[in-house]
Amino acid sequence: MRIEAYTQIQQMYGASKPNNKAASVKGADFKDKLQISNTGKDLQVAKQAVADAPDIREDKIAAIKQRLENGTYEVSGEEFAQKMMERLGQALA
Repeated sequence: MRIEAYTQIQQMYGASKPNNKAASVKGADFKDKLQISNTGKDLQVAKQAVADAPDIREDKIAAIKQRLENGTYEVSGEEFAQKMMERLGQALA
C-alpha cells in the first residue's frame, strides 16, 4: 500500500508540531534540594572521628613492649584459650 498524500496525513496527526508542553508550564522554576537529617549529620561526625583516630594505640603498645623487655608480661594459658574460643564463636556466628 502506498500513501501519496504524506504531508496531509502528517498535518492531520500533527507530527510536524514541536512538543512544547514542558516549556508552556508557568511557574515551573523547580530547584533540587538536599536536606540531611540530624541523625545523618551525627553519623557523618562519628565517621570522621573514627577516620581521624589512629589505627594503633601507641600507649598500649609501649606498655606491653616495656613489660616484655622487663620479663614481667605473663599470659595465662586458660585466658588465651578462652579468648581463642570466643573469637571462634564470633567467626562462626
